Amino acid sequence: MKRRDFLKLSGLAAIGATPAARFAAQTPMPMAAGPAAQALPKADFILQIAPLALELAPNLVISTTGYNGMSPGPLLRMREGAPVSVDVVNDTDVPEFVHWHGLLVPSDVDGAEEEGTPMVPPHGRRRYQFVPRPAGTRWYHTHAMAGVDLHRGTYTGQYGFLLVESGNNPGNYDQEVFLALRDWEPFFTAEADNEAAEQAAGPGVRTVEPERPAVLDTRPNGLEVSSQIYSINDKSLGSGEPIRVRQGTRVLMHLLNASAIENRRISLPGHQFHVLALDGNPVPTPHDVEVLAIGPGERIDAYVEMNQPGVWILGETQDMVRNAGLGVVIEYAGQQRQPRWTPPANAAWDYTVFGRAASAPAPGQAPGQTINMVFEKVPRGDGKFNTFLVNGKSYPHEREFVLKEGTRYRIVFHNRTDDAHPLHLHRHLFELVDLNGKPTSGIIKDTVVVPYYGRATVEFVADQPGLTLFHCHIQQHMDFGFKALFYYG
Repeated sequence: MKRRDFLKLSGLAAIGATPAARFAAQTPMPMAAGPAAQALPKADFILQIAPLALELAPNLVISTTGYNGMSPGPLLRMREGAPVSVDVVNDTDVPEFVHWHGLLVPSDVDGAEEEGTPMVPPHGRRRYQFVPRPAGTRWYHTHAMAGVDLHRGTYTGQYGFLLVESGNNPGNYDQEVFLALRDWEPFFTAEADNEAAEQAAGPGVRTVEPERPAVLDTRPNGLEVSSQIYSINDKSLGSGEPIRVRQGTRVLMHLLNASAIENRRISLPGHQFHVLALDGNPVPTPHDVEVLAIGPGERIDAYVEMNQPGVWILGETQDMVRNAGLGVVIEYAGQQRQPRWTPPANAAWDYTVFGRAASAPAPGQAPGQTINMVFEKVPRGDGKFNTFLVNGKSYPHEREFVLKEGTRYRIVFHNRTDDAHPLHLHRHLFELVDLNGKPTSGIIKDTVVVPYYGRATVEFVADQPGLTLFHCHIQQHMDFGFKALFYYG
């Protein structure tokens, strides 16, 4: 792959493919011990889960769990369609799961306990074999439940980028960077942060609230998870090395919200992000924006033309969060000055600007069935903690959602809560077709943020037989009921 060539993010091509042939023999294998282990062929990748001390800044070292002694873990580059094996070694005292987020893989290697994936036992190991697809920016992370243990699950440093390359390389760039947004040292709190809530309201016009209940629930909210320490990758703002660039170059940025807690908005003063792909899938209409809004689990691929010499801060638009670490310095060659931040003039974010005009579905492409999913929050429904309901009940849902293979489904997400939820569907990609009453087409994702009191409609083809987990990608919400299983009939 030439340095200046941007890989094609061809996620669309894999949606309609037949899964049976391409996923043969993709099953997790328990690793042998002793002499038998030496007979196994060497794995393509090794991930070692172990505790680590992470230095976010001078005099700020935290204890967490990561992959291969670091967080984020190693960048895994795979070739689309080429089988790979990954040995996962668990050097902790608790069982673990590694989820391959955004990949079309069978449920028994997807890395979710609810789907029947075998765990990686404490002080044990397991080999996973699968065919990576579709091409694009994916990621991997733990899928362990945390509950009230804020040292488990995605509260830890167990995450990393996974790039599936296709070999088709349209477009040009001079420099490539991978930037993961993180929060650390979470804690429970009953105090609401109004500024943060508005920052994280989700996409769409805020005056449009089609799911706002006629009578709001005024019961006191339960404990929620918050943080006051942040980083991009493994360093807080002002620590570590800046991203060094040259005037006139194009920098391709792969951004990931690896947070367990909050939606984020990112800006780079004086520059525009030219958005190429959402969740690793190319958008129909690449578009320039001043601010990127990105929920937990989402990825954005965008390039920036470096045409404003200086030293700048790329970071969260919310001052308190950026100053607490969620930022990184962008330094032009030959510039010696203090890093500069200015608030964006236009902080709007709307998925639909990256889509194309909605049109009547082609013959055979109309959804065969509509599934309505209504989300509600019960304040202090579980003692001190809120619980979340899908269609009036928490997980499990006893085969409420049963799919017929080959059928195209429309799901309408009705968010009747005061939170913006990043919703993730495992092992499938879906097309966003409506947001708060605004139709669109061609935007392919695996995670979508539904605004508070908002509504989103997606469509997907049921072409991945097996158990399929659906959940909110905010760890606490998932742990306290916000998930469901899709079955194939």
